[in-house]
Amino acid sequence: MTTPLTDPALIQRFASITGAQNALTEPSDIAPHLVELRGLYRGESPLVLRPADTEQVAAILRLANETGTAVVPQGGNTGLVGAQTPQPGHGEIVLSLSRLNKIRSLDTVGQTMIVEAGVVLEKAQQAASEAGLLFPLSLGSEGSCQIGGNLSSNAGGTAVLAYGNMRQLCLGIEAVLPDGEIWHGLRSLKKDNTGYDLRDLFIGAEGTLGVITAAVLKLFPAPRGHETIYAGVDSPETALKLFRLAQDYCGPSLTGFELMPRIGIEFTARHIEGVRDPLAEPHPWYVLIDISSGQSQDAARAMLEGLFLAADEKGLIRDAAAAETEGQRQAFWKLRESMSWAQKPEGGSIKHDVSVPVALVPEFLAKANEAVLAVMPGARIVAFGHMGDGNIHYNISQPVGADTQKFLTRWGEMNEIVHAVVLNLNGSISAEHGIGQLKRDELAAIRSPVEIAMMQRIKTAFDPNGIMNPNKIIASR
Repeated sequence: MTTPLTDPALIQRFASITGAQNALTEPSDIAPHLVELRGLYRGESPLVLRPADTEQVAAILRLANETGTAVVPQGGNTGLVGAQTPQPGHGEIVLSLSRLNKIRSLDTVGQTMIVEAGVVLEKAQQAASEAGLLFPLSLGSEGSCQIGGNLSSNAGGTAVLAYGNMRQLCLGIEAVLPDGEIWHGLRSLKKDNTGYDLRDLFIGAEGTLGVITAAVLKLFPAPRGHETIYAGVDSPETALKLFRLAQDYCGPSLTGFELMPRIGIEFTARHIEGVRDPLAEPHPWYVLIDISSGQSQDAARAMLEGLFLAADEKGLIRDAAAAETEGQRQAFWKLRESMSWAQKPEGGSIKHDVSVPVALVPEFLAKANEAVLAVMPGARIVAFGHMGDGNIHYNISQPVGADTQKFLTRWGEMNEIVHAVVLNLNGSISAEHGIGQLKRDELAAIRSPVEIAMMQRIKTAFDPNGIMNPNKIIASR
């Protein structure tokens, strides 16, 4: 059990670790750290600490562990399940990692980069690019999300098909344990079979086992050729056939395959500045295909042309546009990456981040649509995402003219309906956003007692006093 932080003298002890200027106590300064992007969770905290380095993080956790003070690690505050939001009335400290923002080293031979947890993803991408390399993680929030948060949520993004998620993109980490001890695990070895893989316990743990302060990231050769095609198709079944064809033609050069519905294109073109549909006529569904060649631009173009001709012969594509410039390529991706935010002006949106086996994506969409519309006629379903890895963002926008607040009260009901379809297809209720507060109770209900017990044992072993991000992923005891 933790004790709410209310004692002014103890607050001062914590503040002395970072210095008063980096210990926020004014409500107006604390406020931006208390609400997550969708506004589902609004927390409370008497103190936000902004440490400058790993040693300060360690000092904070030592004191927190001694005094039973709960700590909520926070990166760019872009998470979507409330993992980074402190609980109301619990007197928890928010530990912001934003000042741990150094790129410590970059090894062009070993193709690795050591970065601190507060480095913004876009900065890591740019550093790799300047060295002639690629860090492939790409998210809509890459201009503000931070590497520590990406690791803590095991972020995926649009390039998982070719490069994997953050667990595959990280070779080693530095972390501070709840008692303040520092684990120096910044190993850059691609092969290391010396005991348990402790790194993987922290990745995806959402700050419940300790605080990641730095990481070794895997880099890749920068593509020498890049092609992107935006195509209209008849159905998810057709998109799946096109995906299989793209795999055959492109192999490992297929770096992205995104699925989007017509309604999502309409919302995005309507509400996002500078976005338009690249095709002249509307189509029921669309795919965005990314091809990266390690050989040349000509090789990438030849691969694209071969794929397009084969798809056209099989009648898989209604119409298509290939990006002729980098600006056009970015415009295609802006259309896809803005789709989630474009739903907000349309009213309430009940969101799901799910995955099913790739071959079952069309079946999932058909069954989920039928189940949702049976209980909510008029619901506008915006289902889109990473078809190449089976991760679909199944979002339900409110019926036209519906009361937004009344609609949002049905969030749990819609979750239950959609997740039932997902689980029946051996899928996952959380593909890349994590569990946090949003899906904690549901996780406990769908995982076996053995699995939940193992998670509890791991949590207790690392954090016996329960100070690290309480009631996230699993309920605190």
